[in-house]
Amino acid sequence: MSRLVIGVFADEDHVVDATRDCRLAGFEIQDVYTPYAVHGMDEAMGLRRSRLTWVCFAAGAAGCAFALWFQYYTQAVNWPINVGGKDPWQMPAYVPIAFELTVLIGGLTTMLALFVRSRLFPGKRAKLPAPGVTDDKFALVLLQRDSSFDAERARAILAQHHVERVLESGGLS
Repeated sequence: MSRLVIGVFADEDHVVDATRDCRLAGFEIQDVYTPYAVHGMDEAMGLRRSRLTWVCFAAGAAGCAFALWFQYYTQAVNWPINVGGKDPWQMPAYVPIAFELTVLIGGLTTMLALFVRSRLFPGKRAKLPAPGVTDDKFALVLLQRDSSFDAERARAILAQHHVERVLESGGLS
């Protein structure tokens, strides 16, 4: 049975330093809850860079290619119209549509990928580790999987970084 040790902080600098020290001490960090984005938290937790940028790039490139292909197909292949003897494929005229579909498809696909990866869906209830996390508190959640977890050492590290309170829980799912 896994248990959680939750340190609640009032300052973002303290939670970043505590996160870094807990990770370096070998504790498994389940998550860090903050009311807003905290610079340096990804590095403190030891997280890799997000791959969502590649999803956005691939989806945007696919959207641009689709827009250009569709405009070419409708204007030059399926229903070519001779307008003043001009070539039916005039690239400068198709750039705005291609740009708009690049942004639209790239943005929507990135949003959907983020929701799928984060397991967010409509109606999901938030499970917060401590009261005030969405207002003005910061929570560092350490995962205790087995008996080798040294809770006193974890409490000492958290105390070095001005923890307000330390909570223990049965686990978040």
